[in-house]
Amino acid sequence: MSRKRRSSKKTSAPVLHSLNPNAAGVDIGATEVYIAIPADRDPQPVRHFSTFTEDLHAAADWLKSCNIETVAMESTGVYWIPLFQILEARGFQVFLVNAHHVKNVPGRKSDVSDCQWLQYLHSVGLLRGSFRPEQAVCTVRSILRHRDGLVQMASSHVQHIQKALDQMNLQLHHVISDITGMTGLAIIVSLDTAQSPCRTHRSTFGNDGTPPATGRV
Repeated sequence: MSRKRRSSKKTSAPVLHSLNPNAAGVDIGATEVYIAIPADRDPQPVRHFSTFTEDLHAAADWLKSCNIETVAMESTGVYWIPLFQILEARGFQVFLVNAHHVKNVPGRKSDVSDCQWLQYLHSVGLLRGSFRPEQAVCTVRSILRHRDGLVQMASSHVQHIQKALDQMNLQLHHVISDITGMTGLAIIVSLDTAQSPCRTHRSTFGNDGTPPATGRV
């Protein structure tokens, strides 16, 4: 019996309806920002701006003139923060998306730039914004993170002090438990302010090199 050949029909990709017609996509770099908007909003739907503050405000003005309401951008390092704050202050709904989530979405064409791909995914509702608290909370969080960094750097500097004492054969950190306490710092300060030969020379002859007056005639 002859086997019936199955007809292989190519299934076309489903057409996704636009849920956010006023959406834009932003590709952020260290020195330039590329922004894509719908093709019917401007003869040049993809533009690039510098990352200076004046240029970022010009980008926000361009988005306003094109009736853009929501913007999607990737969280690339810390480069996204200035533009995010400017757009948010200008009334845009900004979606900060994870770069790994964007790469996992299939169907991207090779001739589509990053900002255009972000604009398309955002327009059809395939992007999910990351949580970002209010500005006051972000300010406090930045201060706390900076404090944690200073504490970590302080521990490294204490190790540098101990290494310097070892090189001078001053076994101070083996005698007292904490060289950064009151006793340890007092000893280190007294060692630092102890008279060296140069300081003795200055105290004997003065800053200008002249010998002190002896009081004898």
